[in-house]
Amino acid sequence: MAAALATCDMAAVLEGVRTARGWSQGDLARAAGYSQSWVSRVINGQQSLTVDQIQDVAGRLGVPLHLLRFGGAPSGEGPAVFGAGGTKGVDLTRRRDFGRAVAAGALLTVGGPSGAEEQSAVDESTAPALRTITSGQRRMDASSSARHLLPGAAAHVHLSEQMLVNAHGTPFRTDLSAAASEASGFVAWLHADQGATETARTHYRNAVVRARQARIRLLDVYMLGSLAAFEIEVAQDPELGLALVHEAEHVLGRSAHPTARAWLSCTGALAYAGVGDRAAAARAVRRAGQEVDRPGNTDPPWPWVFAFDHAKVAGTRAKVEVRLHRPEEARKAFEEAHARRPASAKQSALLQVELASAHVDAGEVEEAFRLVDEALSTGLRFDSRRLVARVRSFRRAYHGPGARCVREFDRRMQALVRGTAAG
Repeated sequence: MAAALATCDMAAVLEGVRTARGWSQGDLARAAGYSQSWVSRVINGQQSLTVDQIQDVAGRLGVPLHLLRFGGAPSGEGPAVFGAGGTKGVDLTRRRDFGRAVAAGALLTVGGPSGAEEQSAVDESTAPALRTITSGQRRMDASSSARHLLPGAAAHVHLSEQMLVNAHGTPFRTDLSAAASEASGFVAWLHADQGATETARTHYRNAVVRARQARIRLLDVYMLGSLAAFEIEVAQDPELGLALVHEAEHVLGRSAHPTARAWLSCTGALAYAGVGDRAAAARAVRRAGQEVDRPGNTDPPWPWVFAFDHAKVAGTRAKVEVRLHRPEEARKAFEEAHARRPASAKQSALLQVELASAHVDAGEVEEAFRLVDEALSTGLRFDSRRLVARVRSFRRAYHGPGARCVREFDRRMQALVRGTAAG
């Protein structure tokens, strides 16, 4: 079954579900919402499925989408189809993790035709398997569309919560609370990227609750800080974000890992800049730099996936200077951040919009609109509604002269509204 999931061999997946549940093909067809003849053709390799059909069938049968390794169709080849044997070119390096997740009960939570559910057994390997999947999804975010990641990530949250329910009365509940917290935090990030602010906030809050249940200080701080960053940068409520930063600092204590302290200081710096406290923002950025230089700041501690270094501190300093309307300082910090280590495409584009604001403050309109035009292309390429919304917000805030670059950008935005803009 792990191999079938890893290659998206839907014939083997459906037959495996049918056998595990002791169903007839008719039972399987009723649970999947399709005719028995259709199910028979799929199992016998005579019927291919589109991505939409896979998502539909997986949702009805309770097969978590994150376990199915499929991607979009190659350009110009029409909708992707899958049947017996799965899809070509699939990455099989994660089969062991798929196997662990299946062993943890991913498929056994499928409800029968009557809607009844059976509880899956959990053991010491369940939480690590769930965390491995979340970590992989988070790494993919740098180069993938949130819209493509969301179905699998949402299914993974459902799976994690179900495993947590199944762990009632066992010694594994604490670890599973941590796994559920991580899964909720990541799906919150994806919803924020897609512009679903309230849904994102709900998942962030659930992530904080689960982290508290796990009684892991660093995870508690990570989720509180993530919620704070969301309120500061997405919901644009720096006062609330600052209150959450203070709460996280209280939980963190003074002897935490340098990565955690540097990251939280940078989040606080953005909040201070948002409320106009220049001195406090500068102190927070300096403190972050000092933490990065502390001995022991090598590999990031869980749940951090990426290292926090001087490049990220410089990126934060640049955003702080933009918010404080100091264009020359902002540009220097942006150059330092990019020279040290370029960010991912989406993060670079968000920084470009910030830098464009600094260029406007300096009277450099042409360069500002060149940057936001590039950022818009990145937002369209990754289908990032958050990034496109940030570009639109920049344009609404611009009240300068109507130069040629501004008119050309406006024409592109109008074409986007009409649905004819190219990415």
